[in-house]
Amino acid sequence: MDIGIGLPSGVPGAPPDTVVDWARRAEAAGFASVACVDRVRYDNYEPLVSLAAAAAVTERIELVTSILIAPLREVTTLAKQVASLDALSGGRLTLGVAIGARGDDYELNEFGRGSRGERLAEQLERMVELWEDGEIVPSAAPRTRPRLLAGGSSGPSLARMARSTDGYVHNGGPARAFARAWDQVQAAWSDAGRPGRPAGWSMGYYALDEAAEAGRAYLLDYYAFTGPYAVRIADELLTSSLGVRELVQGYADAGCEHLMLFPAVADPDQVERLAEALGW
Repeated sequence: MDIGIGLPSGVPGAPPDTVVDWARRAEAAGFASVACVDRVRYDNYEPLVSLAAAAAVTERIELVTSILIAPLREVTTLAKQVASLDALSGGRLTLGVAIGARGDDYELNEFGRGSRGERLAEQLERMVELWEDGEIVPSAAPRTRPRLLAGGSSGPSLARMARSTDGYVHNGGPARAFARAWDQVQAAWSDAGRPGRPAGWSMGYYALDEAAEAGRAYLLDYYAFTGPYAVRIADELLTSSLGVRELVQGYADAGCEHLMLFPAVADPDQVERLAEALGW
């Protein structure tokens, strides 16, 4: 199983140079990917812009959105931006998309929250068409399109994933939660008549050692919209090397192929601390 690391682009107040330096450190430490979350009404950096900055200072590491809230964006422009980032990074982009869980992001957007699932389904099909007909893809691009993943746990979400993408990106939690979702993902894939095996990705949050308290405060704020459930999410924060290793082993046993661990604080030393916790 590959291990990726999130950029601190979603942590309020993260300095721009920290986000860029984090990408350099992540590649040097041997992580398979750097990933970004997506919000509009929050103190964060836009994910495609953040990944473009990361691409400029790295050579190998994969660039991931986990996830991009695609229905907030106009589809043709989004497809062009994605194709451009994939080309400029040498074919290193994995685009994870979903509808997003927070209504306040849509309140500031001209598209609105209504029918966002149907809109995402249309976007997925349209983006693939735009990429594959070649009209918007830079001629120097190393491939036609990036790897495309979709999130969500409902029946329609899984059907969209199976019909129009290369696999699934899970929203995290204990490994047993991924295992349950993974069974549903594979069933949806089979129902759609897709050959082979879908990609299976997931994520978690960490803030090691003395950063644990600040990390917990971040998660309680970030997930405050869920009400009391935010406490449960904060309780799952990885704060020790043992916790990291146990989660990684659990996800590997559940069949996950790529696990992304997102920082809950913006301290650059957390990159190397995570690598040490993994035994690298």
